[in-house]
Amino acid sequence: MGRAATASQGSITAKEVELRPIVRPGQLYESIPGLVVTIHSGEGKANQYLIRGYNLDHGTDFANFVDDMPVNRPTNTHGQGYSDLAFLIPQLVAGIDYTKGPYYAAIGDFGSVASSHTRLVNEIPAQVTVTAGTDKVQSLFGAGTRHVGADGRLLGAVELAHLDGPWQPAQNFRKVNALLRYSRGTSGDGFSLTGMYYRSSGLLITDQPQRAVEAGLIDRFGTLDPTDASRSLRYSLSAHLDKPLGPGKLSLSLYGIHATMTLWNNFTHYLDDPVNGDQEQQDEERTTLGGVVSYTLHGKLGSLDSETLVGLQGRYDTNFVDRRHTLHRTSVLSYCNLEQDDGSVIAYPTMDGYCNADRVHLLDLAPYLQNTTRWTPWLRTVVGVREEYYRADDHSIVTGARGKGHQWLFQPKGSLILGPWAKTELYVSYGRGFHSDDVRGVFGILPTQGIPLAGGATPLLAATTGVEIGLRTDIVPRLMLQVAAFQQDFGSELVYNPDAGQDEAGAPSRRKGIEISGQYHPVRWLELNADLAFSRPRYHTEDLAAYGLNGPYIADAPNFIYSAGVLVDTLGRWSGGLQWRRLGTHSLSDGDQFPQDNGYSEFNLDVGYALPGGWKVTASIFNIFNSHDDAADYYYTTRLPGEPAEGVADFQVHPLEPRAARLSITRMFGGSGG
Repeated sequence: MGRAATASQGSITAKEVELRPIVRPGQLYESIPGLVVTIHSGEGKANQYLIRGYNLDHGTDFANFVDDMPVNRPTNTHGQGYSDLAFLIPQLVAGIDYTKGPYYAAIGDFGSVASSHTRLVNEIPAQVTVTAGTDKVQSLFGAGTRHVGADGRLLGAVELAHLDGPWQPAQNFRKVNALLRYSRGTSGDGFSLTGMYYRSSGLLITDQPQRAVEAGLIDRFGTLDPTDASRSLRYSLSAHLDKPLGPGKLSLSLYGIHATMTLWNNFTHYLDDPVNGDQEQQDEERTTLGGVVSYTLHGKLGSLDSETLVGLQGRYDTNFVDRRHTLHRTSVLSYCNLEQDDGSVIAYPTMDGYCNADRVHLLDLAPYLQNTTRWTPWLRTVVGVREEYYRADDHSIVTGARGKGHQWLFQPKGSLILGPWAKTELYVSYGRGFHSDDVRGVFGILPTQGIPLAGGATPLLAATTGVEIGLRTDIVPRLMLQVAAFQQDFGSELVYNPDAGQDEAGAPSRRKGIEISGQYHPVRWLELNADLAFSRPRYHTEDLAAYGLNGPYIADAPNFIYSAGVLVDTLGRWSGGLQWRRLGTHSLSDGDQFPQDNGYSEFNLDVGYALPGGWKVTASIFNIFNSHDDAADYYYTTRLPGEPAEGVADFQVHPLEPRAARLSITRMFGGSGG
């Protein structure tokens, strides 16, 4: 109240992050109202994100930042905007700031539907946590802080984890996370330098044909290709400087990230290759350099209070992405398959084992300006502009083809805020944003990444416009309530292609919806929260046929998302949380209303008890009622041995994990170090 630019932005505190029951780090972000985080393959792949009637796949249009480092990966080997948060250690999260809609000048690529900025702690008490569970999870976390000099802090943390899950064969997912962070000063006048390291590997259980489960070919938690797997590596260095300068404050962030990833996936089984199957190996090696510098000036506009933010963001990616046709993960085949326009499939020889291989360079530069002015005690405005310059080049190692291009995109943004009256503020917001498209499709080097020819050329930057009206109120004692109604239009919807395991640019789209979120604190130690989000996702074009669509329905786009929870903090020695989430109905076939899935519902619980001497025991139960719903499902064509050459259109499902329990024991060692 009094600070927000829209009705739907907010912040998640470190305490709420600590109390929420989570199976995996990405579920921390379900504390953002109206967001569901799920999976369709396994722990070694980025989560699936769904919000405001969008299936954001592995991260497109949900911009994630950790310590001001962008997590999303443009022109990724598996999905545009791929956002893998497995490198995040939950115990080190100091809070999450989030936005929704294209209304913020400082938010650029992938942030037009939602964004999150995850802050890291500067200091943590020395501690060790050991966790074991029925899903054959074992993890060890250790961290502590040593004071250096007058106000310096050196924080170190390590996390080791292993998980099998219910899958057949066992997932055998293993990861190691490490962090070393030096900081001094405060958030308003300080400096930090952070190094992070992450490595993981394990099997993947992708979505499987429902008919294979019903026929008894595989168990509900089984797979037709037990050799699907993942392997990931990420390390980074980030630095921050915040310094009062004249009448304002200077902020500077710099980062360097190196990441590699390999995924082995068999989505369609024997549809394209009836002899050796359709398993593909997707590789990526990426280096990202960038930063942001901004200056915030607090002053007067005549006699009016005013705050002006001026900034410049820059990011440069050099990336090598490839795809290979493999057999049981161990053999790279000498040919690849390509589906023709008439549905037939031809085989062609590889070049050095590559079906496609591209060297890509991306440059994203964006100056921005935002001003907040309080015109009267009950009226303020937030007005911003952002100018995006995006440049890309792509060289295919396989064909020798080259593409190069750039695009400018002007993005005006603004909000009008009225109030507070009776502890209530009203908001009206408008903005323009974008997401970048896979440059291989933009330049036609990898045509499957582009829209159908009749739909026009794939843009480098797909623009979106949004409008939102809403309110937030504290008029009822101890109840905080937010309501937002929105409409958002995209010039090009990203569509998941199961044959390639990739996203493609598609038809224009529109979402309309309303969100209601509330937090009630009847007593100091208790929070009750609930979020309701309703959406109407539709393709928005008069020529659906140009995009190969029979109707306006968008596959996998949810019509509603509900959640509710209870958080208990320091009720004597007790603490914990109970959380329910419900992903609503959604169409499964692009363009068609049916078939349709009912979504899923899940309850998770954490109960913690503090013992004398710095000990704490936490018991967790996930999927309390053992729901047999699916965490993710799709509808597309696959082929099993003995089926017709054209395959069978069927539900492809990835089940929720069954009820599982975990026990964590934490030992605190006094202060934060010496």
